[in-house]
Amino acid sequence: MAGLNSLEAVKRKIQVDEAEDRAQGLQQELDREREPEGDVAALNRRIQLIEEELDRKLEEAEKAADESERGMNVIENRAMKDEEKMEIQEMQLKVAKHIAEEADRKYEEVARKLVILAGELERAEERAEVSELKCELKNVTNNLKSLEAASEKYSEKEDTYEEEIKLLLIYSGVWGRRIT
Repeated sequence: MAGLNSLEAVKRKIQVDEAEDRAQGLQQELDREREPEGDVAALNRRIQLIEEELDRKLEEAEKAADESERGMNVIENRAMKDEEKMEIQEMQLKVAKHIAEEADRKYEEVARKLVILAGELERAEERAEVSELKCELKNVTNNLKSLEAASEKYSEKEDTYEEEIKLLLIYSGVWGRRIT
């Protein structure tokens, strides 16, 4: 009887541990899914820095154009260099915008997965609770059966003892008459 209860308790503990492990795994996956949010902020900051750098370099290019009026060679050399820089920076800006768009897409995907995982976590918690309640109901049922069996056993013993007492009373009455 005690072995059965402890076995049920062990089964219940295993089920609870498994449910907690699943919940912990889902929580860890959820945490991993949230990491790209920080990446999006970093990429947005990088875009801002690149844009500021472009603004600064554009101002430098304008100053260089004003100063290059002194000589045609200086103007041509400076203009070519500035064009190359601007092309590189425009390519960098395109790349940065592409990265930002990709990060936004990944963020939306992660947010969608997060909603799905939250639903899965809720269902897993509900299943764990139902499982715990089933175990508890089974334990209560087993205890009730145990008590019913014990009650029946003691009722049979009580009947046996009553019969023995009757027999003893009968024998003692017969024995008492023989002595007198």
